[in-house]
Amino acid sequence: MALASMTGFGRRDGSVGAYAWVWEIRTVNGRGLDVRLRLPPGLEALEPKLREAVARRLNRGSVNATLATRQDGSGVTLRVNTALLDDVLAAVEVVRGRVGGPQPTVETLLAFRGLVETVDVVDDATTQTLRAEAVLAGFDAALDGVVASRRAEGARLADVIGAQLVLIERCVAEVAASPARGVAAVSARLKEQVEKLLAASGHALDPVRLHQEAALLATRIDVEEELKRLAAHLSAARDLLVATEPVGRKFDFLTQEFNREANTLCSKANDPLITRSGLELKAVIDQMREQVQNIE
Repeated sequence: MALASMTGFGRRDGSVGAYAWVWEIRTVNGRGLDVRLRLPPGLEALEPKLREAVARRLNRGSVNATLATRQDGSGVTLRVNTALLDDVLAAVEVVRGRVGGPQPTVETLLAFRGLVETVDVVDDATTQTLRAEAVLAGFDAALDGVVASRRAEGARLADVIGAQLVLIERCVAEVAASPARGVAAVSARLKEQVEKLLAASGHALDPVRLHQEAALLATRIDVEEELKRLAAHLSAARDLLVATEPVGRKFDFLTQEFNREANTLCSKANDPLITRSGLELKAVIDQMREQVQNIE
């Protein structure tokens, strides 16, 4: 299983006799798996099987599935209300018995309101079962489309995140190679600052004490541990990109760890070049986290 996005779409239509249907399924980001179904009246019994089908194929995301159905005129028939017809004929005979007159024509009787009714044809159990099976199969086919589109989007996300990892690695390498991290560089900057402070007082500068203070300061601002952890996070991120199981939650947590190390590195920065690399590192991590939010 390749990296998958939580954004996808699938559509499938079909028919059984005069009965036609269309499924549309859309998925977007979600903390868990949230399934919302819109079904026509009378098909609510399908909901448990539909939810089971989604749970088998998807792990995370907000899922909206809509079913539209249509049936042509063959599903409707005409029926004569025989009880009403008997009442009408009886009433005609009563009237003719008193005032006379001809028998009413068929056309006259058919024009009587309610005498002829339209009635929906009730399908037998076999037909209903076939329709339900066809609708469920169509839902599975629409889910295939959703899964395919999520994987296609996931491949694009993997490329984007891979490029961002390269940028992060470059920033880490720049900080690691910075000469400003060494004791000699810290000592030179500290000496310059102390000399300015002591220039007016005429006090002499103790080289031994200066070296001790520089070594202590270099220890406090050392970012070696942060660089090591960032390197470990880079390795973990690349493993997640080729994992066979859903990794969205793990990747989200990992980006938080990336950000924590970047913040610490920036707080320890003692040189403009390190600060610049640290800020660039934070910007790339923020961009990566936005992409990771869409991973299943």
